[in-house]
Amino acid sequence: MSLTSKFICSVFLASFIFCTSAYAVDVSAKSAVLIEADSGDAVYEKNADIRMPMASTTKIMTAIVAIENCPLEKEVKITKESVGIEGSSIYLHEGETLTMEQLLYALLLSSANDASVAIANEVGGDVDTFVGMMNEKAKELGLCDTHFDNPHGLDSESHYTTSKDLAKIAAYAMKNPIFADIVSTYKKAIPLNDGEGTRVLVNHNKLLRLYDGAVGIKTGFTKKSGRCLVSCAEVDGVRMICVTLNAPNDWSDHRNMLDYGFSQYENISLAEAGSYTLSLDVINGTKKKILCSNYYPVSVTLKKDGIDITASVEVNRFLCAPISQNDVVGQIVFYNNGQKIATADLYALEKADNITYKKSLFERIFS
Repeated sequence: MSLTSKFICSVFLASFIFCTSAYAVDVSAKSAVLIEADSGDAVYEKNADIRMPMASTTKIMTAIVAIENCPLEKEVKITKESVGIEGSSIYLHEGETLTMEQLLYALLLSSANDASVAIANEVGGDVDTFVGMMNEKAKELGLCDTHFDNPHGLDSESHYTTSKDLAKIAAYAMKNPIFADIVSTYKKAIPLNDGEGTRVLVNHNKLLRLYDGAVGIKTGFTKKSGRCLVSCAEVDGVRMICVTLNAPNDWSDHRNMLDYGFSQYENISLAEAGSYTLSLDVINGTKKKILCSNYYPVSVTLKKDGIDITASVEVNRFLCAPISQNDVVGQIVFYNNGQKIATADLYALEKADNITYKKSLFERIFS
């Protein structure tokens, strides 16, 4: 329903003033960034736009491209090209069969380079085609300083990213529930050579044990890249994503940066489900008024400094029948310091059918 002619009711919600003390962030990384995941706002940066090698954090993009283009239950027969790949490996056997889901666990928990090649060959038909898909996804995400040469992250001159771009890739990937579930898993068992035994995959990401609220996501290392780490943690509804490239003390870096981020941001509940209920007039309906309300809760993550939230309830002065139950009849618009931060639809809680008259309008006027 159009809201071009609308009645606006402004509501003052809340004002919060927080005084946050200075917080020293000690970071060993050559390049680092911390972002608030929902907004993408940078909370902390250090050389965040410098192009650098990313090692196995590459596999974040490998995984999300595979998840978006191949069913998890797809059975993958391991070919000769996927066996004996340099670096981290689960020692795939030529001819054995694993599902795409099992290969993704190997990719993201054990950082298996052989699994990355098997995934690339299955999804893209060959590695080069799959790498092209990875670069297309980077363009789709608006990344200008990222280029992939392979699906595993082994060193190559034209295989690079920035900590800022890598944070954007991570934020996108963590919105996918399949990806998020895999990277939050600490241990997983998958078959070895079609039932000959069992592979036990243990997540290389120690933050899952070291940091309360950690939910992912990926480690990486080569001699050229140094220690690379992408992490994600959620505390009290606030989600932070942290990236370090070439960081000698990456575990400490991430704990310090995440602590700093959570000290700066707060998740605010703007509306509970059903907390806005209005009665609206109906023209030419079997009911003269109907009730409407918001079906869903609304919350938002904001920087703690000077929060000042207001809301406007925007609805037509009257509604024209027919109206069906669950029709959207208006919205609530939320603002922080005058800036729009969220909306919530208002739904009709009941229906109002159109009145059918037996007499003409002329007859009704003069009767």
